[in-house]
Amino acid sequence: MADQDIKMLIERIMAEARTHQSARFSHEVYADEPILKTGRQMQNFLPDQYRKMREISRWQDDPKGGAGRWLSEAELFYRQGLLMADFEDDCPYNGTFNSYFPTYNAMSDRQLRGYFTWRAQVRRGTVEETSTSFAFLYLYELICGIGVDNPLDGFNKIKAFWDVYRAFEPGIDRFARVWLQDYAVFHGLDPKLLCDSKTVIFDNALIELRRAARDLVPAPAPSGQTPTRRKTSEPTLPLPPDEEREERLMAAINALSTYNLNNSRLDRSHHRDLRHVACSAYVRMARYYDTHRKTGIVASLFGEETAMPYTMFASAVFFAPERHEDCEYRLDPIHIYRCQNGFWECLRIHGSRQKSSKLGEMMRACDRRLRLALDPAHPLKEEKVPKYLAKIIDDEIVAWLSWDAAHQPVKIDIDLSQLGHIRSAAAQTREALLIDEEREDGAPVEAEAADSGQPEAEPVADAIVEAVAAPIRQDETDEPTISTEQFGVVAPLLAPTPAFAAVAPADATNELTPAADTYLRALLEHNAVQAESAVVQSGQSEDMLVDSINEALFDLVGDTVIEFSAAGPQIIEDYEADVRGYLDHE
Repeated sequence: MADQDIKMLIERIMAEARTHQSARFSHEVYADEPILKTGRQMQNFLPDQYRKMREISRWQDDPKGGAGRWLSEAELFYRQGLLMADFEDDCPYNGTFNSYFPTYNAMSDRQLRGYFTWRAQVRRGTVEETSTSFAFLYLYELICGIGVDNPLDGFNKIKAFWDVYRAFEPGIDRFARVWLQDYAVFHGLDPKLLCDSKTVIFDNALIELRRAARDLVPAPAPSGQTPTRRKTSEPTLPLPPDEEREERLMAAINALSTYNLNNSRLDRSHHRDLRHVACSAYVRMARYYDTHRKTGIVASLFGEETAMPYTMFASAVFFAPERHEDCEYRLDPIHIYRCQNGFWECLRIHGSRQKSSKLGEMMRACDRRLRLALDPAHPLKEEKVPKYLAKIIDDEIVAWLSWDAAHQPVKIDIDLSQLGHIRSAAAQTREALLIDEEREDGAPVEAEAADSGQPEAEPVADAIVEAVAAPIRQDETDEPTISTEQFGVVAPLLAPTPAFAAVAPADATNELTPAADTYLRALLEHNAVQAESAVVQSGQSEDMLVDSINEALFDLVGDTVIEFSAAGPQIIEDYEADVRGYLDHE
């Protein structure tokens, strides 16, 4: 095409009014410039801000006339970042940028324009996937305080960007998690901001394991003294179980164990049993480690608590213009940072920060061996475990199932054919409780009831039957089905054994069985050994034996004579004389 034709075409385009109003053909860009430009000519259109950034030299002269110095890559990045803190561009970049420690200095002009265009969108709330090095560069800016109003604003921006960008690049987690924690420590932010971090969750689980080993394991005997051996009859953990404490300990075990008990089939059907056995076995193992190992169970599994030098924002491009003041920052009770003369150290458990396979082996053994007693139809494959561990677990299973079976609710059947005897007994009880004045006042009422043919005792008897029958129906659903024969334990399913022999006539007295008689005398004499022997002789649990004695002596005092206190069952002081008199006249 001839030059003349080109000039005519340009004149026709420029002559249109619509074209003159278009921003794409403004006078500032094209009026006095050629349409076609070379690459060298295009460099002249790079915004001045980029040229100013490039002009920041790595060599810095001493303003006082002394020797100059070379800036580190981190300090150069920091100075350039401050200059570009509020800059925005509008030149998208579709290429890639890869750098191990990305900085502005590592980018070409085209990549720089692409980064600041992408960053402008991020600051407006639109985070798009881009080169991973762009994402790391943006995090470097934030931890250096570039583009943030204050430390809390910086923390929130780091966390918000990480939460979104991890969907594009999950590998960013391992770096951003540490940098976010370091940012909170470096700026002294509230530790509660990190309460849901994996580090704090891991530490809290370690704290719970250490607390259980410290509080529930007896202190070692003083030097030169033989340690007291725990009796086999003593429970490892308090019984009845402390539900809240056991739940906390089990959650900590699951957080640190490669074998998660919450995923076990047995946990869904026997959570309470599995929880108690697992927690008891852990505490017993803590005792074993204290006795047979140089270090405790937590130190053996996860490492010792020591202070070691620490580098803030390791594996990041970070520069602080001023030395940090001396300080101490407690992330949690076992994770403490200290800064002295600009040098940091970290006091924590230095060792494995991963879940423990040894603890997992212990928990799997608990699951497998408890299934032999509670769910033999779904066994776990046998794996070799130390003999001492197997014995510890078996001991805890036997102790727990024996106690639990002895405290299961009892199924009681009521013979409704004996309703007449119950009503008669209820009428006699009511009559015995009336004082003389009530008998005189109630005489006309009783007479009216007799004339109408409706005995007054019947509603009372019906109320007694309903009150007794309701809980019994509920107990039927809770009837124990535990079998512990595989551990040599005969689980007493608590078939009701009467504490006294009832004589058929309604006016006869109730006599205590020999075991109940012995138990009562033991309580009066505060003889715990004799009381325990009487419980064994009765073939019942202590709870059931006490209930049957209270029922037998109700007619004597019109109240229960034995109650449970913090020290165990005891005869109520007001009724001791009555009980002694009853036993002496048997």
